[in-house]
Amino acid sequence: MSLSIGEKKENVDGYMVSNSSIGFGMSAASMTATWIWAASFYAAASSGYKYGLSGALHYGFWGALMILFIYPFGRRFRALAPQAHTLAEIMHARHGRSSQLILAGSNILGSCISLMVNFTAAGTLVDMLTPLSFIQGVVLAGLGVLSYTLWSGFRSSVMTDFGQLIAMILAAVIIIPMIYFTLGGSELFVEGIHRLTPEQASFFSKTAFLEQGAPYFVAVLAYAIGNQTIAQRLFAVREDLIKPSFITATIGYGSIVIGLGMIGVLALLAGIEPMDGDLNNLIPQMASTYLPPFMIGMFFIMVLGSLSSTADSDLAALSAIVMTDIYGKNIAKGKPKASTMLWVGRMTMIVATVVGVVFASLKLDILTMLIFVGALWGTIVFPVIASLYWPRVNNFAFTGAVLAGFAMFLVVRFGWLPMEGAVGIFFELLSSVGGGVVIGLMAFGFLGRTAGLIAGTLAMAAMLPLSLNFLRDYPVLLSSLTAYGVSTLVCVGLSLRNQKRFNFDRIAERVVAFQRSPH
Repeated sequence: MSLSIGEKKENVDGYMVSNSSIGFGMSAASMTATWIWAASFYAAASSGYKYGLSGALHYGFWGALMILFIYPFGRRFRALAPQAHTLAEIMHARHGRSSQLILAGSNILGSCISLMVNFTAAGTLVDMLTPLSFIQGVVLAGLGVLSYTLWSGFRSSVMTDFGQLIAMILAAVIIIPMIYFTLGGSELFVEGIHRLTPEQASFFSKTAFLEQGAPYFVAVLAYAIGNQTIAQRLFAVREDLIKPSFITATIGYGSIVIGLGMIGVLALLAGIEPMDGDLNNLIPQMASTYLPPFMIGMFFIMVLGSLSSTADSDLAALSAIVMTDIYGKNIAKGKPKASTMLWVGRMTMIVATVVGVVFASLKLDILTMLIFVGALWGTIVFPVIASLYWPRVNNFAFTGAVLAGFAMFLVVRFGWLPMEGAVGIFFELLSSVGGGVVIGLMAFGFLGRTAGLIAGTLAMAAMLPLSLNFLRDYPVLLSSLTAYGVSTLVCVGLSLRNQKRFNFDRIAERVVAFQRSPH
């Protein structure tokens, strides 16, 4: 597929965003395939196994909702900068270098971690289902993805996403029911229900919501705004097709991932213990134990398809960031050479693949990494959105908000201060503000400013009495909401001091295509 679309002289803008001309089917399929990554397979099943029925639902539902969440803001991004390649590029036009590099740097970090996670998952799968070792599996995954993405970049990623999604859907429709019936079908629920705690057996588990659902909800909100793989597809799809593409991707993602999460629930009901106590082994263990050889091959294709679709998206995202935000805007000062940009993009992919393969050997927990990176991006969400709606936000407010939010997140997440007494109450108040911000932004995106302010205020007021002397027991959620709250308060406070108004028409003048046609 990649060879069929390759061109001898690639167009720079086509290499990064397909000249903003992707149609409905390709766009929706690519968004769905990209959002279904290693975490969607391994962590969804882990969540179902750990938290039971509501764990599987939390993971799929909130992730799907965040795909839907981005489209109203995405239309604003495209209206301001029709020819954008990265969100950081828009921030450069809005604020300047420091805001741009903060966003670009966070995206580089996030995509490298994502590559590492996907290569780790591929290595685990190969190690369990083939005679090859974990390291060999990691290396093969890296080389495989690089081989078809290197030449045509983002265009290759989108084209192969379509085929990978079809393979994933077909495999999931067959494999998940087969595991269910092999384990006993409906009798499994009757015989295994005693293995579930009351919380695991409930669709409305408080523990699952506070430890999994709410932190993941907050994290993927940040992913929706801060992740270049999502923004890249937003900039690539035809502007009139943004809404239907994202709605379709929302439904597709939720359906597949909730089904994957139920594999963890089935393992819990059957009393299966994860190999070596590692929840990341649960899905390949279930496949190798309960599927016939042919279906193991189908499963192998399904998982590798999901890993590859996200890994190639990360490579395309990293190349676009380095091409646009590092070389194009800073090194070449807005006057880059097309041939040099393509060379920079391809070298970025090679270096990123090596980095991902090397660090994949750490085999870190996927669910923890997902929440951690999402919380890092949480400090950026409000400053980014506010910058593109409120003309008083300036570079100082943006930078100060992100740095302050990130610092306070670290304090809470790593326990640098004891969450007791006045200190605990202080951070719980900040987290209540963060909760109001999350709800307010969602309402603002779909219903407008007034609805956003009302919903955010009501959510914050409702959270205040509930969070005191309570949220400190849930450090993941507390740290994530604190990041939102602090960055919002600092951004608003510093912006109110600024009396200058930014003319948003200047963004489109500053963000332009690098190359009109291949030459």
